Amino acid sequence: MKLAAVGDNCMDVYEKLNQAFPGGNPVNVAVYFVRLGGEASYTGVVGDDKYGKIMIEALKGKSVDTSHIRVLEGSTAITQVELVNGDRILGDYNEGVLSQFKLSEEDIDFLCSHDMVVTGLWGMIENDLYKIKSKGTPIAFDFATKLTDPVIEKAIYDVDYAFFAYDEGDNEFIREYMKTTHAKGPKLVVVTLGEKGSICYDGKEFITYGIIPCEVKDTMGAGDSYIAGFLRGLLLKKDIKECMHMGAENAIVTLQYFGAW
Repeated sequence: MKLAAVGDNCMDVYEKLNQAFPGGNPVNVAVYFVRLGGEASYTGVVGDDKYGKIMIEALKGKSVDTSHIRVLEGSTAITQVELVNGDRILGDYNEGVLSQFKLSEEDIDFLCSHDMVVTGLWGMIENDLYKIKSKGTPIAFDFATKLTDPVIEKAIYDVDYAFFAYDEGDNEFIREYMKTTHAKGPKLVVVTLGEKGSICYDGKEFITYGIIPCEVKDTMGAGDSYIAGFLRGLLLKKDIKECMHMGAENAIVTLQYFGAW
């Protein structure tokens, strides 16, 4: 069971704690997928600075395949983070060498040697998704909270499993949004609702799932953990409700420590 994560990475820098943690949506999903017993790789670029070395070594330490990480001259992406009552507050973001990231044909062949490809809104590969799709490899995409981002219209037609995050709970607006999005091609549209659980639309019905209570220390990476658990369930051919449970179960592990992983 092999998952190919591709796209952005960044170091989450907590200046007040004098700590920095590797992160970034696809990177996190890869790590959490391995944590669940699967295999995963990460394809992307880092700088030739100390953070680039930390990122690669940290991923190797988590048994993620780093063979398709390229090191470019410059700085690794950084996000400044503060913790306020357990919630992460994101500050300045420096994209660094990620601005130069582009998939090669060899990268695409490598990604398609896996059972599924996962990327996200800042992964910068939306224009290449059709190449992956044409080879028959399923694609999962995390659009985060950006329900109107222009990337959605570029990517959605080639996505099999679309993930969103929404803070206002299960309401008429989000259900209509999910229906409209599903009509553009995805097999499933999944929306995480924070402490209100999650909801999935398969084209016929809405399936809902709550949360598993736990003591929250840091919400960083919780949504990515959910995605990893959900995708693991899909690849194990579990039903949607069980995939949602696996997502929620994986999220509570991450919620109980500082940093994404």
